[in-house]
Amino acid sequence: MQETSTPAVVPHDPKRTVSDFLEERFVSDPDHVLFGLPTAEGGWSPVSTAEFRAQVVALAKGFINAGVKPGDRVGIICSTRYEWILIDFAMFYAGGILIPIYETSSPSQVKFILEDSGAVGIIVETEEHFGKFSEVKKSLPAIAHAWRMDKGDIASLVKGGAGVTDAAVEKARNVAKASDIATLIYTSGTTGNPKGCVLTHANFVDTIANSAVWMAEVVYMKGASTLLFITTAHIYARMISILCVHAGVRVGHQPDTKQLLPSLGSFKPTFLLAVPRVFEKVYNSSEQKAEAGGKGNIFRLAARTAIAYSKALDEGKVPFGLKIQFALMDRLVLSKLRAALGGNVAYAISGSAPLGLRLGHFYRALGMRVLEGYGLTETTGPASINVPQRFKIGTVGPALAGVSIKIAKDGEVLVKGVNVFQGYWHNDKANAESFVDGWYRTGDIGSLDDDGYLTITGRKKELIVTAGGKNVAPAVLEDPIRSNPLVGQCVVVGDNRPYVAALVTLDSEMLPTWLQNHKLDPEMSLEEAGTNPAVLAEIQTAVDRANKKVSRAESVRKFIVLPTEFTEATGHLTAKMSIKRHVIVADYAAEIDSIYDTNPDTKGLVLKD
Repeated sequence: MQETSTPAVVPHDPKRTVSDFLEERFVSDPDHVLFGLPTAEGGWSPVSTAEFRAQVVALAKGFINAGVKPGDRVGIICSTRYEWILIDFAMFYAGGILIPIYETSSPSQVKFILEDSGAVGIIVETEEHFGKFSEVKKSLPAIAHAWRMDKGDIASLVKGGAGVTDAAVEKARNVAKASDIATLIYTSGTTGNPKGCVLTHANFVDTIANSAVWMAEVVYMKGASTLLFITTAHIYARMISILCVHAGVRVGHQPDTKQLLPSLGSFKPTFLLAVPRVFEKVYNSSEQKAEAGGKGNIFRLAARTAIAYSKALDEGKVPFGLKIQFALMDRLVLSKLRAALGGNVAYAISGSAPLGLRLGHFYRALGMRVLEGYGLTETTGPASINVPQRFKIGTVGPALAGVSIKIAKDGEVLVKGVNVFQGYWHNDKANAESFVDGWYRTGDIGSLDDDGYLTITGRKKELIVTAGGKNVAPAVLEDPIRSNPLVGQCVVVGDNRPYVAALVTLDSEMLPTWLQNHKLDPEMSLEEAGTNPAVLAEIQTAVDRANKKVSRAESVRKFIVLPTEFTEATGHLTAKMSIKRHVIVADYAAEIDSIYDTNPDTKGLVLKD
């Protein structure tokens, strides 16, 4: 199959905007609990729809009083928290356009986004965030306001807007039409300056309204709730935040991933939004904890049993013996992991990279269906997604309602539909390059099966062509190597080289536990660990496992263990934890050259800092 379409299930309304979602929710059920705010005691304080709307209107009045006019752009740097969505809706009500800026952005990136967008103000959460703006504010004369959440400026805005009438807010709210800009979201800019994606109210409204119907079993189940920890600056979490207001899903926020498990335990969400790395870490940390307690073998037996059980479900028949073994493993092991995630998680929505069949089956047997999806900022989040009634592990699902997907002759995935953005802000060159006959060119390589389910195999620009002419999709090797508990990130290289190699970083969180479990010094530094024979042997095991999936010509022949980590702060990872391949290849060019300086193949080339 080369093309598939799913008809929209919700008709387009040329007047409906994002703020209408809250108005409709308020009219239908004002007392419904829409948010949970963390308390000092570890609980969650409820916020009803009526309370949230009152706060939104009060803050919108503050923005109007401060001079924000319909169509004005305002930047925001803020972690994932309740106030983010409050500010977002308040800006919609005031008629303004909120422009997210990642917390990890450099001062020069902050400057570019504010300048390029023509922003008139910025909202920052912390002194650190303000410091980034402060470095460049002299060259941004158009910025009339810089509001600091840590200095109480949100409360001051509300106080200042007390004299603004409800009618003024309603007038500002209704200036926008569905075809008008709802937000500008700037891409990561891994190969140059960020590009501003123009997303309209129609993009959000139609994508979200259709998604809610498409995923009704997830968002309309009794007591539906989710705990958000992925950055709201990214389209992924922001789209879900707005969808939750529309569908009436109770939402909590936890930006500190170190506090994630306690928060899951107390909030008890019914579904999660995460990237594959989160699922890998939950599995790996559980395995290592079991190993530390002398129960590593039983954990691995439970995992094998769970995966076999899930596969048998797909085949339509679970043998009696497997049922008995699974029930025992569930009671001894799996139920405890399920409880650690809050006990109520029935679904998880995963994107940004393939989860892999092994973990897909494992979590499915755990009672959690991981619904893998695919999309980009340019598609307002989802373009395809697995849904409970149409669920196929190993794919990113069929086209979302209102969306068409086509595979070009060279394998590139093309998208058309209600979710596709208007284009890039003031960038005619990029727009001309990004569309062909009305289809958006995603830059990803994929395929459609006979049922119209999409599988993504890699980025078009990231395909490696070795000196021998062999095409290699890096993700096929990187994903299984990265699933090893010791591995933080893996970057496969080899373009125009004689063979494929890899840069590997260690996971600093998992490393001490792994070392202790193997009777090694848990205080070992990344550099020391990267030269340790046992560590190298473990990584080689991961490489060998990945190499079994490909031909000899595509396999990893050498790897380097770097004495550092790739992070957002270093500029090597995006906010959703995807590697910035071009940046890494450029920054570690000398290390990559060193791999090919020696002729013989080795089982691992160790590089010291």
